[in-house]
Amino acid sequence: MNSKHFLLALSLFSASALAQSPSVECLLRGDCFRGEDVMNHLKALQAVAEKGSGNRAAGSLGHELSANYIAQKLLAAGFIVKLEPFDFMKFEKISAKFLKASVVFEEGKDFNLMSYSGSGTATAQVSAVDLQMGEGNTSTSGCETADFSSFPKGNIALIQRGSCSFGQKVANAQAAGAAGVVIFNQGNTPDRSGLLVGTLPEGTSIKIPAIAISYSFAETLLSEEGLELTVEAETFVDQKVSFNVIAETKGGNPDNVVMIGAHLDSVGEGPGINDNGSGSAGILSVALKMKDLPVVNKVRFGWFSAEELGLIGSTKYVAALTQAEKDKIALFINVDMIGSPNYMIGVYDGDGSRFGQKGPEGSAAIENLFHSFYGTKNVRSVETELNGRSDYAAFSAAGIAVGGIFTGAEGKKTEDEAVLFGGAKDEAYDACYHKACDDLANISTEALELNTNAIAYLAQSFANSAETVRGSNKLKGLARLKNRVVFPKHLHCNGDEHAE
Repeated sequence: MNSKHFLLALSLFSASALAQSPSVECLLRGDCFRGEDVMNHLKALQAVAEKGSGNRAAGSLGHELSANYIAQKLLAAGFIVKLEPFDFMKFEKISAKFLKASVVFEEGKDFNLMSYSGSGTATAQVSAVDLQMGEGNTSTSGCETADFSSFPKGNIALIQRGSCSFGQKVANAQAAGAAGVVIFNQGNTPDRSGLLVGTLPEGTSIKIPAIAISYSFAETLLSEEGLELTVEAETFVDQKVSFNVIAETKGGNPDNVVMIGAHLDSVGEGPGINDNGSGSAGILSVALKMKDLPVVNKVRFGWFSAEELGLIGSTKYVAALTQAEKDKIALFINVDMIGSPNYMIGVYDGDGSRFGQKGPEGSAAIENLFHSFYGTKNVRSVETELNGRSDYAAFSAAGIAVGGIFTGAEGKKTEDEAVLFGGAKDEAYDACYHKACDDLANISTEALELNTNAIAYLAQSFANSAETVRGSNKLKGLARLKNRVVFPKHLHCNGDEHAE
């Protein structure tokens, strides 16, 4: 479906025949939603993915149909819906190979092609670039041009994750004459050791093939003298258009906006039902419940596109706002992956007490209210790192208080988390993360139900009052900018990153 057809489809929906207003009480009790109810929206997203070549990636038919589904539901409920288009550079992988002599490595198991990798074939000796091995290392491999001062032109660069962006590392290697790049996970901690999924800067600046591997695979390669590898990729980058879908409550103070957002796009490998159909379906359910409720503050909902390509939709949404419009946003709640099968209940560490990185002023209040809600349900919750890997990053950079929830991606559940939440320790929270199997069978309805009710509780609470976040004096202009927290640029949701 092209954009013209999409806009025409939206014009056919009437805002009449609104359903009866739900009670505020169930939102504040946290028992409005059943997992099965939210699953109905996920079934619709699965269906449109199947119509769109099996995915809902930005710029695809599957994504346009997903956005159309969200917009139809909102319009039928009486919302004013804005479709905000933006241009972006869409990356397409045609093929990728990684070989050592006659040994062909398996994509998705042994290696991943980095998004926005260049095309080409490189068969060459491998040169390690300023590596620092071992647990607790502080690798800066490839971050400085000096790291390549003696690099043999035409070789393949073996580079370690850490400290700066993947794009900076690969660009430095390309400038030094590398024919290809292999980046491996840092290995400083157990959760930074597995197979990487990484993204380079949007566009066409990288011309050489670049792949990502695990720390243990790199150790094996480094044990061989005179190592020669083949890295091969065929890729295509094209300018595309996608949409953010924005809707807000009719009532409420427009100068004090509570915003809740989720990314609607999937990766190209699959339908993205947990990542992030779960968050998109969750906030849609909440929006439809709140459509006619009296609120003190306006509540705005956003379904962002091209998050998987570098937080593009949310970044462009915030960039298009005037400073006065940014000042009106009291807070932003990010909802990304809330139904992981082997879930943990993770709340963004807004006060920095667990991971050392706090959000803008007011973020701690969002974290505290989430923890408080789960406490009322006799459910434990833990902190998850506020690191800029999802759509809250642009809001934080604008000085807007941020928070949200996350049930885990490719990382492995710890023994303590298995005690708190059940499930299997030392196994991925979501073994189908960024894979074709991220479908309807890849959802915990228990987590989906609990977390949708948590979102509703915070939405209604902050719709009534955002004083705990904003205080009595709203930050504006330069004061708001001084409050901002800018993260090193990360691309992709959660574990897939551009930096550090």
